[in-house]
Amino acid sequence: MKEKLGAIVLAAGKGSRMESKKVNKVTLPLGGKPMILHTAGLLREADISPIVVVIGFAKDSVRGLFNGDVIFAEQRKRLGTAHAVASALKELPQDVEDVLILQGDDSALYSKEVIERLIKQHRNTNASFTFLTIDVEDPTGLGRIVRNESGDLQGIVEEKDANLDQRQIHEINPACYVASTAFLRKYLKDVKKSSVTGEYYLTGLIDIGIKAGEKVETLRAGTIAWRGVNTKQELEEAEKLISHKNS
Repeated sequence: MKEKLGAIVLAAGKGSRMESKKVNKVTLPLGGKPMILHTAGLLREADISPIVVVIGFAKDSVRGLFNGDVIFAEQRKRLGTAHAVASALKELPQDVEDVLILQGDDSALYSKEVIERLIKQHRNTNASFTFLTIDVEDPTGLGRIVRNESGDLQGIVEEKDANLDQRQIHEINPACYVASTAFLRKYLKDVKKSSVTGEYYLTGLIDIGIKAGEKVETLRAGTIAWRGVNTKQELEEAEKLISHKNS
């Protein structure tokens, strides 16, 4: 029997670089509708349910887009993605054994095929935590995937911590994960607070899982039509990608 799979969509952040002061950035239009509704549609198309949407900044602008077909979890203090997932777990039904974790903005650009491949990789390898990696032409500002000579995952290094060799890596983490809920409940509390931002990041689970001997896997998707959506310029570039995706 397949484990029950749910989804957590992270939509609590302020998105300050987008300069959207009254509404959450996931509600901004992309391809003719709010970004987060592309994500919700993708999850329904992939038959993933229940869906927990984590809300915080301008929460009513997000809540108003849905008609009771998702569960809301409020992140009262914006303390990072690990903290957001912990907030969502409190609302997630107990029978959900695996959960797909997505950002509420750039996940609008994923294809159903990539999501299904990620889930399949997670289940076929009996992993505790699996995440998507992609290759980008310009990895500036993004976390690099570090592997040994055999190609085995060693971890993620953020750009500010990367040495010159690591900065040449073009394989990055776009923040799309599948995790066992048991793994999350066991290890989320061990994620350390960033000394720079004071936030708790979900990527901290990767090193924690590896050191604990848990199975941490990746799906190497190569080059796909994806980009982060954090500024108005990036939103314009995402508009071109979504137009191509829908054509």
